[in-house]
Formats: sequence, structure tokens, C-alpha cells
Amino acid sequence: MTDAINEIAQVSEMALSNGDRLLQVGLITIAGGVGFVGGAVIISALSFLFSWFTPKFLTEIYSRVVIAFKSVVLTLITLVAMELMLLLIPATEWLSWIEFCLSVGITILSGWLLSRLFRDFFDTKILGITFASNPKVKGESIFLLRYLGDFAIAITLILFFCIKHDINVVGIAASLGIGGIAIAFAAQKTLEQFLGGIVLTLDRPFTVGDYIGLSDGPTGKQGTFGRVESIGLRSTKIRTSGKGTLTIIPNNALTQATIENFSGAKKVMSVMMIAFPQHLSNEEQALIRQIVMDSTIDIFGLDWRSTEVAFGDDNAQISFFILGSNELSMELRRQLLDLAKQQITKQLKNQNISFTLDEPTIYVDAPISI
Repeated sequence: MTDAINEIAQVSEMALSNGDRLLQVGLITIAGGVGFVGGAVIISALSFLFSWFTPKFLTEIYSRVVIAFKSVVLTLITLVAMELMLLLIPATEWLSWIEFCLSVGITILSGWLLSRLFRDFFDTKILGITFASNPKVKGESIFLLRYLGDFAIAITLILFFCIKHDINVVGIAASLGIGGIAIAFAAQKTLEQFLGGIVLTLDRPFTVGDYIGLSDGPTGKQGTFGRVESIGLRSTKIRTSGKGTLTIIPNNALTQATIENFSGAKKVMSVMMIAFPQHLSNEEQALIRQIVMDSTIDIFGLDWRSTEVAFGDDNAQISFFILGSNELSMELRRQLLDLAKQQITKQLKNQNISFTLDEPTIYVDAPISI
């Protein structure tokens, strides 16, 4: 292996001395091809080893993260192989640009894969342990850990990239700080409106087409009501109901106002079907209702007052109603509800109630009307 590396290094030095850039590109391309083929073989071999010699949960994680995103993993291995070849070729200015681009790609793909791995671990382990230890999950604060993990991964990789390429992070941060202070004093009002637009874009309390109502003063009295026509960087345009006039409101004012969204909220019905081998007595039905309510009453975002348990001759239909404002919140609350359903089945088994659970659970979207 050492002899092969030495021969490749000698060929690369000869290519550089002769100014043959085509040969240099060829060596880098060959290294990428070898990395791609080798990566495919390694992934297949590891898949076999994981399926036979590792615990089941590791095999499942490997399948969800590596096998499911095999193309991304192969691309990352290919870039790493090309990066290693560049380390063997004597550095020149034009090769340094190629190395920089490869490093950017490796950093981005590595961060993406690490984020996927962390989120998979969070969803399968941390979330389950948290819910099992404290069934009364209030709010979505536990999901803050997921975003903190992504943030930590991103910061770590960026710092590593900057250190590797001799980028003065402290100097850049100091320069940006001084420049930011100067801009803030020069255009304070405009900057407030611009930052307000960024906050509205990230937080998304409403979208174009939503009907919203704004509070009028500290008393919370209903003020502007209308349909959002556009959301700009500086201001938001609302077509008022009744008059039909166009109201233009600075974005920084909207970030401080109480906003009531009449059309952006969503309500999703989740239907859980349970079959029983024999007819249930009135006491067993009451016990099942109590288990369902105790397992879901403290889940934030679940309208537990609308939860229904309807019994048939040999089955039960349990209907839950999830409330949310966007797809992210709905997805997080679906995960909490799935964990609550696992808790329900566990409690039923503890009470020696025989049943079979129909899969999959049915979700029906139902937008809330004005």
C-alpha cells in the first residue's frame, strides 16, 4: 500500500513539473471513481455485518440513515477520496481552489448526514425515554434539543472548516460587529423594519392569503381585520374587510402586535381503530375511556375535550383532534400522539384486555373555517 502511494505521489510530481493539468485532473477523477466504487462495496459489506452481528436498533439506524440516503453517502465518500488525492499532489494555486470547493461540499454533506443521524437518534431514543419517564408532556420544549443539536453540528463544522483553511474567524466576527454597529446607527428605523420582516419570515405567524386580526392598542381591542396580500422586507399589505382599502403596516410593528390568525390554523383528526376478540362489558368500556383520557389529556396541542371513543360490537374507534399552525407543529404533535398511543396499548395490556390494533392510523386534515 505504501509503495502504491509513493508511486502515485511520484506521478503527480511529474505531472506538476511538466505543467500537465489534464493529468492532475485525471488523477483526481480516478481517485473519485475509486472512492465511489469502494464506498458502494463498503456500504454493502457493512449492511451485511450490521444485519448479522449488531443489535437490531443499530441495524435500523444504519438502514434509515445510510441505506436510505446511499447516494448522499457515496457522494461524500467520493469527495473525500478526491480531497485525499489533492493532499498527495503538490499544492498549486489552481489546485487550492479545487480543494476549497471540495472542502465546502464535504462540510455541507457531513453536516447534513450528522444532522440526520442526530435527529434519528432523537426521535427513536431521546423522545421515547422522555415520554416514558414523564407522560405529562407539556408543550414542545423537548424538541428544542433537536434544533440545538443541529446548531451545534453546524457551528462545529464551520469552525473546523475555518481553522483548516486558515480563516480568521475572530477577525471576521469583529469586523462584522463594528460594521453592524455603524449600519444600526445610520438606518435604525429601516433596519428595525427589515429585521421585523426576517422575524415574520422565520416565525410565519401568517402567510399570504390568510385572514388575520390585529389588536388595537394595549387593551387588546380588535383593530385591523383583513386578508394578507403581500409580505415584504419592510412592510406587510393587508386588504381590510368591509372597506376594501389597503393597509400597509411596518413589519417591526407586527412583531410587537397581538395577531389572531383566522384561517392559518389547522385541525387534524387522527382515527385509531382497535378490535377486540369478544364483546366488552360496560366496566371495560369505561376503563378504556379512562385510559385514553389519562394518556392524552396533558399533550400540548391536542384538543382532548373533542376526543371520542365509540364502541361497536367487537371494536372501538378512537378519534383525536390535533391543533396546529403549520406543518412543523403538526408533525411534532403527531409524534407525541403516536407515543401516547403506544402508552394506551401498554396500559390495555397491563389491564389484561385482549385486542388487536389496526394499522396504519388514519389522519384527516380539516382546516378551521372563519
